[in-house]
Amino acid sequence: MSVEVIVVGGGPVGLLTAALLDAAGVTVEVLERRAGQSEQARAITMHPRTLEVLTLLRTEDDRRLSDVLVSLGRPVPKAHFAVLPDLLDYAQLDTPYPFVLMVPQTTTERVLAAHLRRRGIAVHHGHDVTGFTQDADGVEVTVNDGVRRAGYLVGADGAHSLVRRHAGIDFPGTPPSLVGFVADVTLTDPPDGVMHYWDHRHGQLSFLPFPDGTYGLPDGTYRVFGTEAADTQLTSDQVRARQARSLTLDELRAILRRMTGSDHGLRDVLWLSTANDTTRHAVTYRANRVFLAGDAAHVHLPAGGQGLNVGLQDAANLAWKLAAEIHAWAPPVITGGAAGYESERAPVAAGLADNTLAQAALMTTFTPAGAALRDLMSGLIAKGGDTADDLTAWLSGLGLSYPPPVPGHPLDGCRAPDLELSDGTLHRRLTVDRFLLADFTPDAVFAPLHSARVEVARALPWSGLSAALIRPDGYIARAWTAPDIEEVAAALRSWTTPASAPAPGHTPASAPPHLSP
Repeated sequence: MSVEVIVVGGGPVGLLTAALLDAAGVTVEVLERRAGQSEQARAITMHPRTLEVLTLLRTEDDRRLSDVLVSLGRPVPKAHFAVLPDLLDYAQLDTPYPFVLMVPQTTTERVLAAHLRRRGIAVHHGHDVTGFTQDADGVEVTVNDGVRRAGYLVGADGAHSLVRRHAGIDFPGTPPSLVGFVADVTLTDPPDGVMHYWDHRHGQLSFLPFPDGTYGLPDGTYRVFGTEAADTQLTSDQVRARQARSLTLDELRAILRRMTGSDHGLRDVLWLSTANDTTRHAVTYRANRVFLAGDAAHVHLPAGGQGLNVGLQDAANLAWKLAAEIHAWAPPVITGGAAGYESERAPVAAGLADNTLAQAALMTTFTPAGAALRDLMSGLIAKGGDTADDLTAWLSGLGLSYPPPVPGHPLDGCRAPDLELSDGTLHRRLTVDRFLLADFTPDAVFAPLHSARVEVARALPWSGLSAALIRPDGYIARAWTAPDIEEVAAALRSWTTPASAPAPGHTPASAPPHLSP
């Protein structure tokens, strides 16, 4: 067996999955059909929770990948919902990253790929996976007319995932009803910064400037995206026919003039594509030794970069659990139980589907009623309060919590903020291969509970707790207000001990598959 995990797909989700598995001590390789890294900027928005996840990965000089990306992007303190005129304010969020980071997907891929190269992890471009078989001991993958074998397979190969299809996993959802466009362009007479246009007679159009110095893009490059009113309320056949005909430079210039009265000196188009609002998510995220992540598991209207961010957070949820399974310390609760990968991430995808369908309605209901609805929603955001807070929590990723497997403290399942420890902060202390027990007691009551799978760290007082068990992905597994060391020790065992000890001679590659519920 060549490696313990093969990841199919060399986009950001596949690369991050590989990087996190490697950080957890798992041998991994990436197979990518494309001959090289993409030169298309594609998703350009990274939200705070994703940057927190990327803090798990260290560079050789002890920087974090989040630090690297922030240095290459442009922090923006506000974010739009459905391109409404009133924006969500990230500036006061409790995170080291209280902003949206404008950074092209090409930059994210390059940073992740460079990290894998430094770690000696193979990313094989030009490797076309055509099928696979799995048995009790592993997965045999057919690629470029040859065969590679691994203990597990992760499909991060996009919306048209071969891994998903070959695993026989259904991908139900709603058909497309509109066609939008997206282009990266250079303008000689650009708008002044970010600009959103919406008119019920013509459609919606947005301009977002790229940070100067972006990899592969000339200074003064803008992302232009939108939807014409005439390209909504279509049948599926009409959507397919519309997308089969490529949008031209002259047509894009005409769209700009119709919507804004000017083509803004449109000179060059670096990338031009169309998108629709097809919304689907997989019925299961696991088939024995095969997993799905990112667009392979869920697709939707591109809105606010949520697909990229949710996909990268899929990778963070999956990697530590799969590593624990491979290294034979995973309890049933994380291999297929209430805290399993599918149990936690499938509801997130369902919420993402609803969220983006709602945004599509707000963005593309080009009627006077649609205009009134936009005014209403934008006014609620401007007022602040619950509506703005809920939308900010969702888009930023910071509001996500997972239902705890057993009833306990109200903080169980919530994201842990970047707590102050006696030495550093929580997010920079987390590692992919172990839990962290934050000990808030003044006399370090829980220090004796340190083990190979649980690091104990003294922490400054927070929220009246005596201790909190933090998962490798930064969520609170259990929290306590009373310093009962036996109760805490039992919880640690429940999260880090398999149901039965491995048989003599057990090796990670021969671990039996855990079936998805």
